[in-house]
Amino acid sequence: MKITRIFDIPERYLKLYPDQSIAFGFKKDKVWQHVSIQEYNDRIKYLSYALINLGINEGDKVAIVCGSRVEWNIIDMAVMSVGGVSVPIYPTISAADYEYIFKHADIKLAFVEGKELQTKIKPLFGVLPELKWIYTFTNQGEFPTYEELELSGKNFPQEEELLRRKNNIAGNDLATLVYTSGTTGNPKGVMLSHSNFVNQLLGLEKIPAKTTKRALSFLPICHVYERMIVYLYQYLGISVFYAESLATIAENIKELNPQMMTCVPRLLEKIQDKLYATGLKLPKLQQKLYFWAWKVAEKYENTNRSWWYELKHAIADKLIFSKWRAGIGGDFDIVVSGGSAIKPEMSRFFSGIGMPVYEGYGLSETSPVIAVCHREPETRKAGYVGIALSGVEIKLDENTKEICCRGHNVMLGYYKDEEKTREAIDAEGWFHTGDTGEMDGARLKITGRIKSLFKTSFGKYINPEFVEEKYGNSPLIEQIMVVGENQKFAAALIIPNFENLKTWAKENGITYASNEELVNLKEVNKIILDEIKQRNHLLGEWEQVKKIKLLADEWTTANGMLTPTLKMKRPIIQKHYKEEIQNLFN
Repeated sequence: MKITRIFDIPERYLKLYPDQSIAFGFKKDKVWQHVSIQEYNDRIKYLSYALINLGINEGDKVAIVCGSRVEWNIIDMAVMSVGGVSVPIYPTISAADYEYIFKHADIKLAFVEGKELQTKIKPLFGVLPELKWIYTFTNQGEFPTYEELELSGKNFPQEEELLRRKNNIAGNDLATLVYTSGTTGNPKGVMLSHSNFVNQLLGLEKIPAKTTKRALSFLPICHVYERMIVYLYQYLGISVFYAESLATIAENIKELNPQMMTCVPRLLEKIQDKLYATGLKLPKLQQKLYFWAWKVAEKYENTNRSWWYELKHAIADKLIFSKWRAGIGGDFDIVVSGGSAIKPEMSRFFSGIGMPVYEGYGLSETSPVIAVCHREPETRKAGYVGIALSGVEIKLDENTKEICCRGHNVMLGYYKDEEKTREAIDAEGWFHTGDTGEMDGARLKITGRIKSLFKTSFGKYINPEFVEEKYGNSPLIEQIMVVGENQKFAAALIIPNFENLKTWAKENGITYASNEELVNLKEVNKIILDEIKQRNHLLGEWEQVKKIKLLADEWTTANGMLTPTLKMKRPIIQKHYKEEIQNLFN
C-alpha cells in the first residue's frame, strides 16, 4: 500500500498487519500494558473528531509537550489528519523557551503533561491571544484532560468532515514544525512536509531485518530522529515499547528482548564503562583473558576480516562476548546510533561483541537522515556515518569541506524567517549543514562543526570535536571540552569518569572525602594528564592539549550545559567556567 501523507501510516499498518496484538507497549503500575493497531487507529479517529468539534482548522498549530507515550503518537497523527500542524516541544526546556516557541508558532492548542510543565505553561494562557485551549494528561483541577477530549470525539463523530480534510492534504503540504534545540540563540522552527518523512521511510525500510518485531524506544520522541524511527517501526509493523525511564533501560531490555533500538553514543558509553569496571574486579588471570577479548572486539571490521582474526573472534565470542550479550539483554539485530558522533573504537567494539551498530547522520532541517549505514557491510565502516540516503545528494565545499545536501529530505524552510532560510539553502537547492566532513568513496565521515573551529594565537585552526574524540576514549574521562581560542596552546576542561577513577584511587591507596577533593589531588591530575599525553601522537603539535582543569560537576540538559540531544553548549560552558579557563592560560 502506497502512502503519501504521514497519517496514512496507521491505516497502512491496519491493512497489512490487522492481527497485530501490540502496536505500542508501555508500563503502568509496574505492569506492561499494550495497545493494538485497531485500538490505535480508532483512537486517532476519535481525537480527530474531537479536534474538529473543538474548532481546530487547517493550518492551526497544536503543541505536544510530554514525554514518550502512546498518546503522543495519537495526537501527532490526529492533528495532521485534520489539516493542523503538529508542533512537538521538549518537556525539559525553560519557561522562557516555551514562551518564545508558543508565541512564534502561534500555538492554538497545547497538550501538556504533568504538574511541573503545567506550571511553566499556565502563565501563557490568557496572555498569548492565539492560545485557546490547554489539555492535560493528569488532572490537576485547572485544565480539562486529554481523556475527556478523546471521549468527546468518540461520542460525536465527524466522519464526512474528517474524510474531506484528509482528501485535501497533499504530500508537499506542511505537516509539522520542529523547533531546533540549538546551542546558541533562539530555536528555529523547521518546516517539514509529509513528503519529507514519507521519503525517509522509503529510503530506510530495508535496514531493519524482516524478522524484527520488537523495538525499544527511550529517546525523546519529540526529537525528529526518534520520531522518524517510530514512524518507520509503524510502517514495518514493528511493535514499539516505550522504556519507563533512562534509569530502567537495562531492566526493560532484559524484560522485552528487543531486536532493535536507537540510541545516542552516551548510552553505549555507559554500557561499555560497566563492562570495563566489571573486568577490573576480576582475578588477574581472568582479567587478562577478559581484556584480550576486549581488544579483539575493538579491532572488529565489517569487511575483509582475516582467518586469524575470525578464529580469535570465535574464541572470544564463546568465552566472553556471549556472556556480555546475556548480561546486557536483548536480541539485537541492529542498534542505530545517532544524535552525535560515536567513537570508531566503540562502534567496532559493539559490532564485534554482536550488537551491530549502524550509524546515521542528519539534522532537523533534513527530516532528519542525510546518510546512514545499510545492511550491506561495505556501507559500514567505523568512524563513518554510511552512505547518502536514496534520492539525496551529498557534496563537500571545496574550501571549507562543509557538508551540503540536496534532495527530498531538505526542509521547506524556517517558519517566519526567509532570511535564515536563504542562508541555509542556496539558489541551487543545496542545504548547508554547518558540519565539516570527508568522503571515503560513497561513505561520509563527520569531522566537526564550522562554528566550533577556533584559531590559536599562532594562526593555527583547531577543530575541538576532532581533538575531543581522540582523548574521549580514555576510561578515566567522562566529558571533555577543548578550549584555547587566541591562545598559544590548547587546553581542556575535563569531567572524570568517577566510577573508574574511584576504582583506580582505591587500588592505589588514595583517600578523599568528596569528588571535589578527588579532582584536586596531584596524583589524580597526573594520571589523567598521562592519559592525555598517551594520545597526543594522534594529533598535530598545535592540536595537542597541554593543560587540563578537572571538574567535579556534570554537564546535563537539566543544568543547561547540554542540548536535548546531548551536544555540548560550548558558549554556555565557556561562560560558566570563564575563570577556570582564564587560569589555564595565565
